[in-house]
Amino acid sequence: MPTPPVPSRVHRPTDRRTARAEGITEWQLRHRDILRTSRDTYLPGSAAADLRSRIHAVLLGAPASAVLSHLTAAAVWGFELPLVRDDARVHLTVGPASRVRSRADRRVHCSVVPEPERRVLAGLPVTSPSRTWIDLAAVVPAGALLALTDQMLARRFPADEFPRVLARSRGRRGVALARSVLACADPLAGSPMESVLRWLIHEAGLPRPVLQHVIRDASGAFLGQVDLAWPSLRVAVEFDGDVHRERRVFVRDLRRQNGIILAGWQLLRFSSSDVLGRPGVVTGTIGQALG
Repeated sequence: MPTPPVPSRVHRPTDRRTARAEGITEWQLRHRDILRTSRDTYLPGSAAADLRSRIHAVLLGAPASAVLSHLTAAAVWGFELPLVRDDARVHLTVGPASRVRSRADRRVHCSVVPEPERRVLAGLPVTSPSRTWIDLAAVVPAGALLALTDQMLARRFPADEFPRVLARSRGRRGVALARSVLACADPLAGSPMESVLRWLIHEAGLPRPVLQHVIRDASGAFLGQVDLAWPSLRVAVEFDGDVHRERRVFVRDLRRQNGIILAGWQLLRFSSSDVLGRPGVVTGTIGQALG
């Protein structure tokens, strides 16, 4: 009868020193169900995909003053960032004098984070939304930053706080881009990829659209609400995300589209493949419709 496998003794994020204090040997740390995430940090293999577990593992060896920042802060706050490659590393900001360095499981940024720009969210030290916004302005594409700004406004982040963030960040990389993006921001954005589409429209020099415009027929009956519209020209644009592939949604979209077109509107529809893969065609098509 075969011997059953020995179970792992690591059930939460740990480091080598803690493991030794708990009687876990080096041999046991090499168990097949344990993931070594950096030089002396370990995770249960089942927790490898869990951001919170990876964060706790990284914080074990970080200075007490370290704060989660950049892409990790955005994830902790629950913001979606399109156009940004998946990065499993935990982003951490430490003081300029710190000796902590980037490793396979962490990306370390050296900067001063004043106390007003720090928060504790669900027990985790994290940069404030405003600090996260200006940090990301230096490292993400404009469309992604617009998506973040739209989401912040939708969550009722004070619009008048953004200019103050820009003023106290003068001289930092990304401030000029943040100022340009802020001029296009709108809390009515329906999705992060819709924000990306709006930035393409802005960059192409096309007129600014109205968001979430309600279209009615000649009798005033409701026909539909569209993502982007130029009402005076009777042109509407829809961004179709994955949900639009569901049969129920697809059928509803077709019926709504017929009514809008019969009411004298041009309705253009684009997917993420269009926005990401053929941006010039997208803006060219919209420009042609606007005439």
